[in-house]
Amino acid sequence: MIPVRSAVFSLGLWLVTLAAGVACLPLLVAPRGAAFVVAGLWARAVLWLLRVAAGIRHRVVGCVLPESETRYIFAVKHQSAWETIAFLVIAPPFAAILKEELKRIPVYGWFLNRAGMVPIRRSARDAALREMLRNARALVDNGRHLLIMPEGTRMPPGRTGRYHPGVYALYKYLDMPVVPVAHNAGLFWPRNGFLKRPGTIAIEFLEPIAPGQDRESFMATLEDRIETASRRLYDAERAERRQT
Repeated sequence: MIPVRSAVFSLGLWLVTLAAGVACLPLLVAPRGAAFVVAGLWARAVLWLLRVAAGIRHRVVGCVLPESETRYIFAVKHQSAWETIAFLVIAPPFAAILKEELKRIPVYGWFLNRAGMVPIRRSARDAALREMLRNARALVDNGRHLLIMPEGTRMPPGRTGRYHPGVYALYKYLDMPVVPVAHNAGLFWPRNGFLKRPGTIAIEFLEPIAPGQDRESFMATLEDRIETASRRLYDAERAERRQT
């Protein structure tokens, strides 16, 4: 049954995305806010399809924004495509720090650019890093939060990738609190897997890291909070599966 439900979801995902892409082409010349609103509607449609077709829901643990008037950098564990979609629904308007290659993809990259996402080269140094920081500052000044995935690539559940220093560069330059975000989505929507396992994804917003820490302390604190919580959510789901 899981293969059939996964196939139905995959087909529906492509159809919804294609229809949204064609219908929303005029938004490429509309204000950025309109593109973000439509992205949120698309994400809601995908999450609905994921629930109906694949039997996957989600629940939020913790407070998304402890202080709504404060701008935050969300540092999110990266396990699958799910979190990149769900965050459009769960979180307030944000700009994602994403690899530059994504913005070169026809149509998809155009919408990313119009929505105000911030590109960064994987080997970003000096001038490229400074440009990324300036772009991020402009978006924050315009009322946006930021999202970054510190590992830079999707990791299987229970695994930890190298945490890249770009997140610290944002933290220091912008003098903003960082909210670590953990989840166990990879158990339900594997990073390179076709099968979608029914169940409830848990995503947890952890205690913010206040500005002012040095690089070593910040990186250690960030990794410890995300990985400890991710492991806990992973173990809880595995234990529940063994009991059923």
